[in-house]
This record gives sequence, C-alpha cells and structure tokens, in this order.
Amino acid sequence: MTEGEYTDKASLYEALATIGDCLKGGLRLGTTPAALYEPAPGREPASPAPPSQEELDMALSGSRTPARAPFGLSEVSESDRAAALARFEAEVKACTRCVLSSGRHKAVFGQGVLDPVVLVIGEGPGAEEDKRGLPFVGASGQLLDKMLASIGLYREKNCYIANIVKCRPPNNREPSPDERAACMPYLKQQIALLKPRFILCAGRTAAQAMLGTTEGINKLRSTVRDFEGIPLVPTYHPSALLRDQSLKRPAWEDLKRLRSLIESDEGSHG
Repeated sequence: MTEGEYTDKASLYEALATIGDCLKGGLRLGTTPAALYEPAPGREPASPAPPSQEELDMALSGSRTPARAPFGLSEVSESDRAAALARFEAEVKACTRCVLSSGRHKAVFGQGVLDPVVLVIGEGPGAEEDKRGLPFVGASGQLLDKMLASIGLYREKNCYIANIVKCRPPNNREPSPDERAACMPYLKQQIALLKPRFILCAGRTAAQAMLGTTEGINKLRSTVRDFEGIPLVPTYHPSALLRDQSLKRPAWEDLKRLRSLIESDEGSHG
C-alpha cells in the first residue's frame, strides 16, 4: 500500500487515531510537542524567473474554463503557469492595499503544487507564518498536515495551501471585511491559475468569505458547497480542534466526505 492510500477500514481507523493522538495531552495553540510536531527543515523552493506581462496575460486567459478538467489537462503549460505565479507572488509581496501590509514581516502567498487536487484555504497567517512566509506552519498547520495525510493529501504532492488574507492580522484577530475584500482578488487569481479540483475551507472565516454568507460553520459544513463550479467542503479550523476535542469526529466526517469526492472524480476519469 502506497503512502496515503487506504484499502480497508483498519487504515481509516488508524487515520482517525492519528488525529486523536494530535489532540491528546491538552495540546493547545502555541505548544509544539516534539514527538508529534517535529517540523522538517523548511526551505522555500527557488522561484522561476518572473515572466513578462504578456506571459501572465496568456496564463490567465486560459483560466476561465471550468476548473475540474481531467487529470493533467490545462490550457497553458505548467512552466507558463509557474512563471505567472512567480510574477503574481512578487506583486502580492509588494501589496499595500490594506492596513495589514504595514505590520507584516512577510506576506504569505501560499505553498503547494500546480494542478492541485485540493486547495486548502485558511483564515490568515499567524505569528510563525508571518515570520517564515509560509502558510500553516505553526501547531495548527502541523495538525492540518496530519489531517490531510490521513486521506492521502500532501502539500508537496497534490495540494496547495493558502489563506483568505496574505498578511497577519494583529494579535491573530479575525480579518475585517475590508481586509478580506482587499485580498480576495488575489485569492481568486490564484484559483484561476492553480485550477484546483476541490476546495477545503478550514474554518468559519474562510468558508464565509468564499461563499459570501454569514452562516455559521456548523451549518456550512453540513453539505458540499460550490465555488464557481468547484466543489467546496467546509470544515473546522485545526485550531478549533486543538481547543475542543469533541470536534475531531465531525472534522473526520468532513475529511471522509472530501475523500469520497476525490475518489469519485478519479473514477470518472479512468
């Protein structure tokens, strides 16, 4: 059995146990037990040379078709889109559209692969993310990685991870409506370039922003939603699981729902 593949119920229970292990022992935000959360040495991959505006326009011009194309198919080459993302990332890092830019150390553009099976969207960077310029690298992010791995998803293999806002809100507060509105065009442009087949929204803020609603997360996560033709699965933010262990069971149900969608999609494409 290859990494991330589940062929029997025992493997599914093992995955659930992994999430449960992460939540044992009173784990809270800001704590990082080495046995569970020893991060691999982080190093940002080298970015390709920024492309011309003509290359960026070409990459974006093919992104308005339905996102759920068959595996490996795209209107522009991978190198064109990688170059477009590099240029776009440079623009985001220089952004001053809202007040969050004045207090950031590093803008957090996102991390993952082109043509991701799943785009994970969180709320905003925390202190560790702001320091390193990478999404979900604190305690919540390390739990997120374990949750994704339980259904065969990895940021270095088949996922991309981003946030509603690219800069850290002071004191980790919730992004304001104006801040979310300032950053949303960037996120939509990322989605157009990445062409994810599914979206997983981690937390109420992310789900509300993507769906344009004020409904709470308990109601939002009750069914698969839609974002411009892309199936969207809302779930609890990993930080909520660190605070409340009773949420681990419904969060696991959300992950299984996402995995079922992926398996059905893979089956339909042979």
